[in-house]
Amino acid sequence: MSFPGGIRVKLTLALLGIVGGALLAAYAIVVPSLELRLVNAKLDQLRSDARALAVNYAGLDVRARRRLDEFVDGSAFTTNARVVIFAVTDPPRNEVLRSLADSSAVGGAEITKDPVALAAAKVVGTVRGRSRREGREYAEVATTLLSTGNVILLSSSLEDQLATVELVKRRLLYAIIVALLIAVVLGFVVAAVHARRLGRIQRAADRIAEGTFDEPVVDHGNDEVGQLAGSFDRMRVQLEQLDLARKEFVANASHELRTPLFSLAGFLELLADEDLDDETRSEFLATTRAQVERLTKLATDLLDLSRMDVGRIRIEHEDVSLAQVARVVAEEFGALADASGHTLAVQADEEAWVFADEERVQQIARALTDNALVHTPAGTTVRLRTERRGARVALVVEDDGPGIAPEHLGRVFQRFYRGDAGQASGSGLGLAIARELAERMGGTVTVASRPGETAFTLELSAEGALLESSSVESG
Repeated sequence: MSFPGGIRVKLTLALLGIVGGALLAAYAIVVPSLELRLVNAKLDQLRSDARALAVNYAGLDVRARRRLDEFVDGSAFTTNARVVIFAVTDPPRNEVLRSLADSSAVGGAEITKDPVALAAAKVVGTVRGRSRREGREYAEVATTLLSTGNVILLSSSLEDQLATVELVKRRLLYAIIVALLIAVVLGFVVAAVHARRLGRIQRAADRIAEGTFDEPVVDHGNDEVGQLAGSFDRMRVQLEQLDLARKEFVANASHELRTPLFSLAGFLELLADEDLDDETRSEFLATTRAQVERLTKLATDLLDLSRMDVGRIRIEHEDVSLAQVARVVAEEFGALADASGHTLAVQADEEAWVFADEERVQQIARALTDNALVHTPAGTTVRLRTERRGARVALVVEDDGPGIAPEHLGRVFQRFYRGDAGQASGSGLGLAIARELAERMGGTVTVASRPGETAFTLELSAEGALLESSSVESG
């Protein structure tokens, strides 16, 4: 199920959530912290004033103490706070204090139940806190007057501090709203840019899926989207090469199948003629047999390729003499070499033993030898040479032909690749199958070429064969 609006809405909402979450977190941290700081600053100031007033009260003589109204009025003017002196009974009756003097003209009974003053009366010390009266918040500090046991209360409105907090709160909310609007706009713009880039990649992927490989996938960004576009373009190039190889293979396979089939049909029709003499009939049968072998080889190559692709090809491991393989293959291709004007030679090292699948090793050797005979002109010498290379053993098929052009050298092991179509024949699968078979046996097939010398080398491990040989000898 697709999200309405696609990636634009998703990215915009994601950015909105991130920005909104960060701003709300900042709001939740800043506003309470600011309020706490302002209130604590007010309480600290009141506590300092309360201690000073307690000291001043202790210094009054008896006559001055009787004029408490003058004292609290002067103290209120000095501290810019309401000052109240309470008489304290032990304990306070019904949680109510008796006011002895109050700097406020509007005293009210509510002040006698002030929780901060009551707490100071109980602990005999200084108490600070916040209280609420008549719908307003106050910062209050109460301290015990040690000379008389009474309590002096300083109460100051928090209206200015809370108004400052409220102002900051409103401005933060406005800033959050503006920031969220900006985040929405910028998020949608950025998301739209990325959506267009992804849209181009999507359209390119659709073109590739439809088999159109001529238009490159281009994105100039250095981020993950640009890397994705680069990966898609590399895929396009590989698919284009594979598609070209497939088309070439279809054309080649059609030709390879059509030619022997037409030939077989013609010869079978001729063989039906009872007037043919025995020599002509034998010649037609030989040609027919050659065409059948050609079809069989093509079918075998395709079957081997299919089995390797699905991992169903079986590899045996046993001691194999590469010298014997070279002699067997040279004998098999002797007639073909004579017919094509080639010289086929064997230089065998009898110590060249490997631990591999003998049938597959012979198949690789046949493919390399057939390739040398087909792609070199008459008069060329083709040598099958074996040699030890430490823990490895090599079978080299080399010729003194014109060599492989540099533009073809790097592609000779590709599937369906046939080099110069004017000179090549076959399905283009032999070398590809040879390399894959060698790799499945833990070996390699490589090529080196220059004018006048080309060498294909099959290299396999001799370790298993050496262990087996040594165990036999010691027995």
